[in-house]
Amino acid sequence: MSEDKAAQFEEADGLATIRLNHPALTVRVKEELLEAVNRAAESTTARAVLFLGSDKAFCVGQDLAEHAKSLEETSGAGALDTVREHYNPIVQGLERIQVPVVVGIGGACVGAGLGFALAADVRVAARRAKFGTAFTGIGLASDSGLAMRLVNSLGQARAMELMLLGTMLGAERALELGLITEVVDDRDWRTRAREIALRLASGPTAAYVAAKREVRAAAEGGREMAELLEEEADLQNQLGATADHVGAVKAFLEKRKPTFTGR
Repeated sequence: MSEDKAAQFEEADGLATIRLNHPALTVRVKEELLEAVNRAAESTTARAVLFLGSDKAFCVGQDLAEHAKSLEETSGAGALDTVREHYNPIVQGLERIQVPVVVGIGGACVGAGLGFALAADVRVAARRAKFGTAFTGIGLASDSGLAMRLVNSLGQARAMELMLLGTMLGAERALELGLITEVVDDRDWRTRAREIALRLASGPTAAYVAAKREVRAAAEGGREMAELLEEEADLQNQLGATADHVGAVKAFLEKRKPTFTGR
């Protein structure tokens, strides 16, 4: 694995890891990140995914120096084609990952970076981390699915505040509002995120996949309760036949800790 890659993918012991080594998104960074995300989505052996940024920042969105050069060269026409070419596919790739995704956030998480983080399932942040939208500050609306994620997470009024006023949130405030899962000391964010990801990678994978499916369906809205109840019943029937479920019930009755194999 090349150490100079802007984004890297690796997998071991059921845990796939995406490392974003450069917080500002140039074309090169976006292409390498998309490749890493797609490899995670296509893995048939990963039971959880860990998505890490650097100590300085998780992701601060578009590299504005490169963007300014593109604006100058194109007079603005096509300068934001990157949304369809890169940002949308990255988010769609994260959406295609069926197993749990844990994000470790060591610093700034802004713009598209916030959209990427909110596309995951569990978010662990360093106490120094900052969160914001940043788009309207440069005369743009949002991309990367951020508006929908913010409304689902915070409600319309708070989402509107973050989008229009560009309010920056510290980690503790983001935790209070429900944007992130956990805040830890600055030196511990990577270790804690990995700890949670490894725990999920050793858990009942089929149950996690089904739980993600149920939560996403509920968050999307527009579906009748009867339909959701029927889907839950189907999933429970499928899970009831798994070795993990049968073994866990037996372990409970025998007063011992279950061991999950992901089958």
